[in-house]
Amino acid sequence: MEPFPGDQIQLPRNMIENSMFEEEPDVVDLAKEPCLHPLEPDEVEYEPRSSRLLVRGLGEHEMDDDEEDYESSAKLLGMSFMNRSSSLRNNMSVYRQSSNGSCSLPSTRTMVVCTVILVIAIALIMVIYLLPKCTFTKEGCHKKNHTMELIYPLATNGKLFPWAKIRLPSDVVPMHYDLVLQPNLTTLKFSGSVKIVVNIIQVTWKIVLHSSGLNITKATITSAGGHQEKPVEFLEYPLHDQIAVMAPEALLVGQNYTVNIEYSSNLSDTYYGFYKISYKDEISKQRWFAATQFEPVAARSAFPCFDEPAFKATFLIKIKRDEKLSTLSNMPKKATTPVTNGIVQDEFFVSLKMSTYLVAFVVADLKNISRETNASLVSVYAVPQHLNQVEYALNTSVKLLEFYQNFFLINYPLEKLDLVAIPDFQSGAMENWGLITFRESTLLFDSNTSSVRDKKLITAVIAHELAHQWFGNLVTMEWWNDLWLNEGFATFMEYFAMEEIFPELHSDEDFLNLIFKAMMKDSLNSSHPVSSAVQSSEQIEEMFDALSYIKITNGTLDVKKLMKTWILQKGFPLVTVVRKGRIISVKQEKYLYRLEPENWTSDASYLWHIPLTYMTSSCNFTHCTNAYLLDQKSAVIELPEEVEWIKFNVDMNGYYIVHYGEDWKTLIDLLKKNHTALSPKDRANLINNIFNLAGLGKESLEKAFELIDYLNKESSTAPLTQALFQLSLIYNLLEKKGEQQLAARLMHRIERLLGDKIDQQSWTDDGALSERELRSTLLAFACTHDIRNCRTTATEMFEKWVNSNGTMSLPSDVMKAIFTAGAKSSGGWDFLLKMYSSSVSEAEKSKMIEALASTEDVRKLIWLMQNSLEGEVIRTQELSHIIAIVSQSLPGHLLAWDFVKENWEKLTRKFHLGSYTIQNIISWSTSQFATKAHLIEVKSFFESKSEQSSQLRSVKEAIDTIQLNIQWMDRNLAMLQELL
Repeated sequence: MEPFPGDQIQLPRNMIENSMFEEEPDVVDLAKEPCLHPLEPDEVEYEPRSSRLLVRGLGEHEMDDDEEDYESSAKLLGMSFMNRSSSLRNNMSVYRQSSNGSCSLPSTRTMVVCTVILVIAIALIMVIYLLPKCTFTKEGCHKKNHTMELIYPLATNGKLFPWAKIRLPSDVVPMHYDLVLQPNLTTLKFSGSVKIVVNIIQVTWKIVLHSSGLNITKATITSAGGHQEKPVEFLEYPLHDQIAVMAPEALLVGQNYTVNIEYSSNLSDTYYGFYKISYKDEISKQRWFAATQFEPVAARSAFPCFDEPAFKATFLIKIKRDEKLSTLSNMPKKATTPVTNGIVQDEFFVSLKMSTYLVAFVVADLKNISRETNASLVSVYAVPQHLNQVEYALNTSVKLLEFYQNFFLINYPLEKLDLVAIPDFQSGAMENWGLITFRESTLLFDSNTSSVRDKKLITAVIAHELAHQWFGNLVTMEWWNDLWLNEGFATFMEYFAMEEIFPELHSDEDFLNLIFKAMMKDSLNSSHPVSSAVQSSEQIEEMFDALSYIKITNGTLDVKKLMKTWILQKGFPLVTVVRKGRIISVKQEKYLYRLEPENWTSDASYLWHIPLTYMTSSCNFTHCTNAYLLDQKSAVIELPEEVEWIKFNVDMNGYYIVHYGEDWKTLIDLLKKNHTALSPKDRANLINNIFNLAGLGKESLEKAFELIDYLNKESSTAPLTQALFQLSLIYNLLEKKGEQQLAARLMHRIERLLGDKIDQQSWTDDGALSERELRSTLLAFACTHDIRNCRTTATEMFEKWVNSNGTMSLPSDVMKAIFTAGAKSSGGWDFLLKMYSSSVSEAEKSKMIEALASTEDVRKLIWLMQNSLEGEVIRTQELSHIIAIVSQSLPGHLLAWDFVKENWEKLTRKFHLGSYTIQNIISWSTSQFATKAHLIEVKSFFESKSEQSSQLRSVKEAIDTIQLNIQWMDRNLAMLQELL
């Protein structure tokens, strides 16, 4: 899945609230009565106060530890396939307790034994108080070798539910699903039936699977070869989204059985499961669209299933629909048959084995264009009024599909590949096998309004999702702790493929910015290892963050040796370089922001195997880049000759930051005299590193500003973009801190550096793609901060556009700058909103949204956020992006946070607690704070919410960020006043 670019573990404790007992257990003095069992009542039943508990589950198999994660990762890197029942969890374990049944006179030995038993008793009592609602059966200690009964939670009907873990048991595995669905786009409900063929691995009386929010009306079971359906009792445990089908007789090893379930539900009003979408057609009539989003754990809300990635099975899907609509699913359509008046049923071919999160179906009024390549039919679908915007996506998809097949030497295994533009979609896209779903802005290209950036975004998202057809769909991680194998490889292949097929897009510079973004997140104490233990749905969803998508290892070194250090450790290394003649001393430590800089010490246990690369002033055309594996805390590199300068992490191909110490001055002089001696990526890398080291307290901010003094000679996008990003961070902190005069002086310094370059930009779409992208970046920044005559020129062009009633064509690369300038006036803002409502170009609407959210009118900002949440005029999918933009402005940053606080419950219902959208909303709405008062307010707010909210990693990251903002201001404010 591609998280929508929002212009964005340690396991949270599974704590349980204090319990209220109907009856407390009697506690016996075991020092006096060592042979008595501590639980005297025959049955003790209690119920915790909280109804929403995160239950870790009981038994000998908990989450994989680091070694198991490492072993699992190694297998997956070898592209081992997943349908291995032996790798699944064993059945639930039991507690055993035995006693020899005899008592003796007190002695030293007896007292020691009694003390041990007392400790055990206290531990048992603590367990009683910390477990969810359970029933305990007392057995006397005089019985030898007696096994206590399993400890189970209670189902909704009050009976014991036969499973306590979040993950499903391994005694039953699914083989095949027959799924029949009938969505009604008038009542916005759907009914369904599913027949699941299961195979029995261990003798059992139960089949535990997932179901969430489904009204189950009938459940039966049929034995292999049998024709008679036998009614079965089924139990529900909503806390884990689980149901248990209780068989009337033992289910035998090696036998197949068919579970038949009938159910109904509402089409979801969130972005998960089988959900409904409202949109306006070409005549502005409201229409309904039904689509699915199952990753990571939402297939269970569309049909009962074994909703874990390891449980692969085949699927036969049938959908009943209005004959005026169309349906799509993972596989090609096999047949369409009439059902009743106006209703037909589409049947799709049986799928390959796949995980439930990749199942997909769409019911809507759609049009498409298609092309065949390598025996697969590639089609791009959209609502009818957008059909003229799908050609670029089709051409791009065909090129990428052909490239991946040739590169992997594995053919795309399906007969068709559909790409569908969804009118309201939370993520950027989703890689469902054979039916990839997209946000409209990441698939539709309008030659009149789509900019170079729009083209790059569309190309990148398609490349990412097509890579998933191999990495993720064909080869799948066993559990979500190895999500990085899906997303990391897909992200790497996305940029690799773009460089190979579309070199004119210069996607390598975007990859550089992506790494910078990941390192910002990974430098926080609240970061997590790439492979992390996860269980709950919130933890699983939070794995879809920048680290899982971006942090990968480059080079051709032995992956096995490198993997453990890069995958199982959080963070990344700081490499310090000291040059003395031909001797280069290098040492590594963990790069980490500390809240007590005077006590800055790195964790000695962290050690990476770092494939260092470096180049020197002796570089020649035959030998430029050198490599050295730093697999110890420190090492010495001896150069063949003395050099004028040395630059490590060539083109930033490594995931580490470099501190040059005294050699920073040498590199600063090099940039002033001959900046092209280093590549644009190397120059961007130096800018990034020195500003980060200044924030860390390892280098002075004065030296960082001295390094960027060369920028008036810079003409490449990567270093200019990175410099503007770092300077914008400082400007925003100063502005929100109330240091407006100092912020204005900083902007004046930026104008001195880049003013001439801004003046040189033309307000057209002329030039190479890289030139056009730089123009877009510089003019958008200049108009936002009113540098030179940018806003005047943009306002004049906006007024001409308004006078033409929006019919005049504007250059797409500078359209955002023009709209942003125009939205500064009340009349311009109102006209822009009117045009947004009628525009059919997603690229144009996206630029309008950014402009509307950049107004300084407080009432308009509040209306914009509220309307987007309600989805009336502005679609709800835009809300996180709107909050991100609003939070950057001086009048908006407090409004955005207030909006989040006031609407927290609505936001988490719509987007789900751990989702990428919620992560972005938390991050953006708090990222501008730099005072202790705001720190206390943010902490208090999330602590007042549910434990799931307060323990979100994104909340911890937000708190870390505020603390670091405070620290940065305390350290650098006085120096900035001198520098500026």
